[in-house]
Amino acid sequence: VFPFEYLPAEEVMLIKKREHFFSLDKHEEKHPVVFTIQIWDNDIFHPDDFLGVLDLDLHCMPKASKFAKFTTLDDLIDNEKGLPVQTISLFNQKNVKGWWPCYVDYDPSIPRELTGKIEMELEILTSEDAEAKPAGKAREEPNENPHLKEPDRPATSFSWFSSPLKSLRYIIWQNYKWYILGTLFILLIVIFIILLLYSIPGALSQSMVSG
Repeated sequence: VFPFEYLPAEEVMLIKKREHFFSLDKHEEKHPVVFTIQIWDNDIFHPDDFLGVLDLDLHCMPKASKFAKFTTLDDLIDNEKGLPVQTISLFNQKNVKGWWPCYVDYDPSIPRELTGKIEMELEILTSEDAEAKPAGKAREEPNENPHLKEPDRPATSFSWFSSPLKSLRYIIWQNYKWYILGTLFILLIVIFIILLLYSIPGALSQSMVSG
C-alpha cells in the first residue's frame, strides 16, 4: 500500500524525485523511516479540524498496547515523564498490531494532550511478498491482507444537519417519545372538548325546535 525503497545498511529510505519540472535526472534523498499518522475530523461546511498525530520510527517504535484502556502518553518513547519504554523494530518483527496514543503538541512549552487512541496493524513486506499478498488502500479492492470490515459505528454517529430524518428518529423521538405522545393525547382531548362545546348549542337548538 505504501511502497518505498529501503537501504538496510544505512537504515534509511531512499526517495527519488525531480528537483524541477524540467529536470531530466532524479535527485536522491535519504530520510528516516518514520510513519506519521494524523487524525482529522470530517466537517461538511467548515474546514476539517486537526485532532491528533502519532510519529512512529519503524526502527525503534514503542510496543503497542493490547487494550485501549491501557494506552496513555507514557507509552511514547519521548514521554514527558522520562519513563523507560519497551521498543520494537518493525523490520525485525515484520508485523505488529495494537493500540497507540495520539496527541496534539502545538506548543513545546505546554504539556501534550491525549486526544485519541488508534488501533492499527502494521506489516512490512519485500516487493516479492507484496505482489503475492495484494492489498488495496482503505477498503478498496482487493480488500484483503487483512480484510477490513465496515466500521461498527453507533446509529447516532451522524451530522444532524446532513441527516434531519435520522436526527428526528434517534435524538428527538428516542429521548422525548413519551412527552410527544402525551402532548398529542392532550391535544386530541382538547380538540374533542372544543368540538363538543361547539356542537352542543346547535344540538340543543335543534332538539328544542323539534320538541
